[in-house]
Amino acid sequence: MSEAASQSSIDISLIKKKSFSGAVSYFLRTILLQGIGIVSVLILSAYLSPEDFGIYGFVVIIIGILGFFSDIGLAAALVQKEEEPTQTDYATAFTVQQILSWLIVGIAGVFIASGFVEAKGGTAGVWILLALAFSFPLAALKTIPSIILERKLDFSKLVIPQVVEQIIFNGILIFLVWNQMGVLAYAYAVIARSVVGVIVMYFIQPWKISVKISKTSLKSMISYGFKFQMNDLLARIKDQLFFALVASYLPSRDFGFIQWSKTWSMYPYNLTVQNIMAITFPTFSRLQNEKYLLQRAIEKSLFFISLVIFPMLVGMVVFIQPFIELVPSYHKWQPALLSFILFTLSIGWSAISTPLTNTLNAVGEINTTLKLMIMWTVLTWIVTPICLYFFGFTGVAVAAFIISFTSLIPVYYVKKIVPISVWDQVWRQLLAAAGMAIVGFVWLEQWSGSWKWLIAGAVLLSAVYGLILLLVGRKKVFAELQILRTMRQK
Repeated sequence: MSEAASQSSIDISLIKKKSFSGAVSYFLRTILLQGIGIVSVLILSAYLSPEDFGIYGFVVIIIGILGFFSDIGLAAALVQKEEEPTQTDYATAFTVQQILSWLIVGIAGVFIASGFVEAKGGTAGVWILLALAFSFPLAALKTIPSIILERKLDFSKLVIPQVVEQIIFNGILIFLVWNQMGVLAYAYAVIARSVVGVIVMYFIQPWKISVKISKTSLKSMISYGFKFQMNDLLARIKDQLFFALVASYLPSRDFGFIQWSKTWSMYPYNLTVQNIMAITFPTFSRLQNEKYLLQRAIEKSLFFISLVIFPMLVGMVVFIQPFIELVPSYHKWQPALLSFILFTLSIGWSAISTPLTNTLNAVGEINTTLKLMIMWTVLTWIVTPICLYFFGFTGVAVAAFIISFTSLIPVYYVKKIVPISVWDQVWRQLLAAAGMAIVGFVWLEQWSGSWKWLIAGAVLLSAVYGLILLLVGRKKVFAELQILRTMRQK
């Protein structure tokens, strides 16, 4: 074996090992953070009104739109880059992002001075916007250390600042809301999270701050980063900008229902898809010239994402109404039930499409994802207003559900690059989830009887999913788990 081949073998083995340990780290991190998040939202849903949720959601959307200007895709370009970035590359990316992040602060100041934010969100909305704006320069300080850790596939360290940030954020938020501070508590929690995050990141991965702009480095990064950022721009136009208009159009109460149902529906997605994506982009970038290994990596991602997310989505759809009926302080969210169910079901399609669009970005097919994002943006801006007209605030979720069926289109584009088999990775989980749903809805009225029945229902549906999965896919499940154990031992 040649030295180059030997080195390639060592690198691939290392990538497999670090990817596996990273997946475990991210999964444990996500379990912890989702647990904290669920507890936080449970408490906030009881103490905050739909109007409060609407105010916070409105401000978050504004800062989400402004967030586009905080990055031009330089971080993604450095992660995706095949060769090791130079210190000049890092310094250039850092300097540009600091300039852009302070631009956000300035634009936020203009928004506040116009009176637009205060008119819709009151004084609390203004302070939350300021806190979120100043979090951008602080977040930009973490960019280069994060890139270094991602390129090293050192995910176990990368998760530590995220865990600490969320503990601080949710801890302060719950404490202040509990003490009757209301929605203004978000402002204090955001600032505390940002400051602590920077301190922890530099403790884990020190980087000597360097201010410099190299035209050569900037040009090479922008060639990829610009297209990557155009995807982000379209995503923001599709989501944040459109939602900002919806928030301006609808009463705060109605938009609060949308914000609440969307927030809850995203938990399975954050636990699985977001968790895997954080690992797959740098990993797939390293494997972009190893087609067979890339194929296997994509298929494994789809298999394990669907294995976990399908039963979670079904469980949430089945038990949301019984849960609300059993908690008196949650009765106010009854009007949002249909929105919650539709948002949740639409996540199932995203669980398949998102890893595939992430694959296209990782292998440099950014033009393809740009076309897909244009399509989804146009559909959102056409379909959602129509649904809003016919269904009121529930129309936003109806439109999301309809558009979600187009999420299978990325399968076609990825197959042109890598011969993946999507159906074989998901049909067993889909069948088991369908059986779980049938049992759940047949006994739906029973689950509302008491907490004992609700818990018994959750156990029963989990058993149904596991039993069907073992009957139709035992060999497949055991084979995939065995491969994971092998990767861990290497």
